[in-house]
Amino acid sequence: MGELWGVNKTHDTRKEEDGEKENEGVLEREEAIDRRTACSKLVVYLIKTTQCASDLYKHKHSIKLSAENIGFTSYPQAYLSKKARGSNLLIGANFASAASGYYDTTANLYNSIPLTRQLEYYKEYQGKLEKIAGKSNASTIISGGLYLLSAGSSDFVQNYYIDPLLYKVYSPDQFSGILVKSFSSFIQKIYSMGARKIGVTTLPPLGCLPAAITIFGNDSNACVAKLNKDAASFNNKLNATAQRLQKQLSGLKLVVFDIYQPLYDIITKPAENGFAEARRACCGTGLVETSILCNPDSVGTCANATEYVFWDGFHPSEATNMILANDLLSAGISLIL
Repeated sequence: MGELWGVNKTHDTRKEEDGEKENEGVLEREEAIDRRTACSKLVVYLIKTTQCASDLYKHKHSIKLSAENIGFTSYPQAYLSKKARGSNLLIGANFASAASGYYDTTANLYNSIPLTRQLEYYKEYQGKLEKIAGKSNASTIISGGLYLLSAGSSDFVQNYYIDPLLYKVYSPDQFSGILVKSFSSFIQKIYSMGARKIGVTTLPPLGCLPAAITIFGNDSNACVAKLNKDAASFNNKLNATAQRLQKQLSGLKLVVFDIYQPLYDIITKPAENGFAEARRACCGTGLVETSILCNPDSVGTCANATEYVFWDGFHPSEATNMILANDLLSAGISLIL
């Protein structure tokens, strides 16, 4: 996951700010979703996203928009922030960390919180939840909760492809195997901690990300076929492993959200989907910038992000995410029913 989130819904909601990094400077405040309901609900988000830090450039990601489509409305505090205390934990906590992934070394490279450490924080959160809600209620909340996981892009684009100590030792297929093994281990661990409803996103078409084309495209503006092939291979392994785990672990509902194909269709047919630009992102030059490089002072940032498929060098714009959210809706509903 690049990130782990926990949310417990009791009555009403709170709102988070996209991309604001709290948690001692490394935990990115992402959005987790919650549903208005009379009973308690836990939502744990394991989401890998890096958004712009400025209020002027806030936008919503596809998972959050999908959740809104099915009625979720509240967003938890970053777990390591001062606001994630006491009754605030009843609506959950956000464990997300930008630039983390399935491979712990990726997080270490970027001073992020590794997946294994995020899981430790989630375990700690469970203990706090038990003290607040009582052991029996906490157990019910955790087993009935919704868990979402998204990771892997940083492992490839920000680690494997640029580190000769990795790509000269492991083939892309072998590295995919390492990541999927980490995914499998994580699912089994969080299942043992009570999780039963888990959603995981596939990799996007990595070779079509603006930053990937700039870095690996050999001066071409076309998607990098090799990177897309690697992403598709990983996704096949992810799907097969998810199916095996669902059969192996009693009571587990594990849904894979396909991000690859719908995003690829938008990128390759932007005009048909209402976009004017798919090669360059809105932020800055649109070629490589992301995270803290995307702010109100970024030279060249576009005036209308709705015309762009990508917000920054790695992440889709909110307009794109709205389309993706509609594609993810049916799978999302299957998780909560």
